[in-house]
Order: sequence, then C-alpha cells, then structure tokens
Amino acid sequence: MASDWTSPSEDADAERFEAKIFALREEHRALDGAIQALQETAPYDQIGIMRLKRRKLALKDEIAHWEDQLTPDIIA
Repeated sequence: MASDWTSPSEDADAERFEAKIFALREEHRALDGAIQALQETAPYDQIGIMRLKRRKLALKDEIAHWEDQLTPDIIA
C-alpha cells in the first residue's frame, strides 16, 4: 500500500517552490502593467517594450520550470 506521507524536507521544498512561483507570477503581472503603460503613451519605446516582453517570456519559462519541480515524475 502506497503512502501519501512526505518528509518534512519535501514539504519545506514544496513551500519554497510555491513561494518562488508566487513571486515570479507577481513580477509577470507587473510586467503586463508596465508593457500596457508603455504602449498607451503616444511615441512609445518599441525597444523597451521588446525587452519587457522578452523578460516576461523568460519569467513564464522559469515559472513552468518551478511548477515542474512541484509535480512528481510519474513513470507510466
């Protein structure tokens, strides 16, 4: 019979990963606002917007990485 018990270190890791993911999602949301604000100004900075979008995409990849760390590997 399999147990759902996890060790305290695994619980601490999960909490640490969830905190990291939360912080990354907050930064991702903040970039949405920054990009929107730049796009609403008349002569907007295209290079600045591209940099923010690149950072936003990198954050999305990092979030996916940390979410994968939370999900156990299941061998089918």
